[in-house]
Amino acid sequence: MITLASVHKSFGPKRVLRGVDLTAQKGESVVIIGGSGTGKSVLLKCILGLIRPDDGVITVNGQDVTRADRDEFLARFGMLFQGGALFDSMTVWQNVAFRLLRGAQKRPKAEAREIAVEKLRRVGLTPDVADLYPSELSGGMQKRVGLARAIAATPEIIFFDEPTTGLDPIMSGVINELIREIVVEMGVTAMTITHDMSSVRAIADKVAMLHDGVIKWHGPVAEMDTAEDPYLRQFISGSAHGPIEAVR
Repeated sequence: MITLASVHKSFGPKRVLRGVDLTAQKGESVVIIGGSGTGKSVLLKCILGLIRPDDGVITVNGQDVTRADRDEFLARFGMLFQGGALFDSMTVWQNVAFRLLRGAQKRPKAEAREIAVEKLRRVGLTPDVADLYPSELSGGMQKRVGLARAIAATPEIIFFDEPTTGLDPIMSGVINELIREIVVEMGVTAMTITHDMSSVRAIADKVAMLHDGVIKWHGPVAEMDTAEDPYLRQFISGSAHGPIEAVR
């Protein structure tokens, strides 16, 4: 479903991606791990076509992302943003139905609300939440609303950007479980970037370790803990000693 072949991206003299090769099969959940500033977010933006790579090819279901019709292409994606990114001036249901109220996927208002309420139920929120505003919700509830919005238009691919950031361990576990259930239930291709190793173990089929602009290791999540790659082992253990230099 997603293929990156020798993808490079620099910003001035700073080389962020230095030849990334990565694939995600249809229905597969791929989690990208790596330290802050290693290019994980840039990688997702390149796949979405928000940033154009300097070199290399990225395809989604065989289509070059740089040549795709933007509206039609982006309609295939759902996104759960790190900070929730809910619109404060809109009610919860309007946030969930944001895509359904505009553009090519526009639905009648009543139908969009009905779909939004159903998606809220799917993530464990009751219908009475629909008319509240994001400021009236806890962090965990806001994250669930963001997840409901990500699946509202039935996307083929969902990106999760640090899905458990700012949540306590129990709520993180709830969100991880919801993500895994939804990915399996909908049969979507999922790509997640995270530092949270509990999330990795909960939602990944395949793991890719990004460091210094390249994929240092990739493989099934079941092989992650026994892999001998020194970069991966240091990251998993959180050790200050190893090939990854800690910024002081």
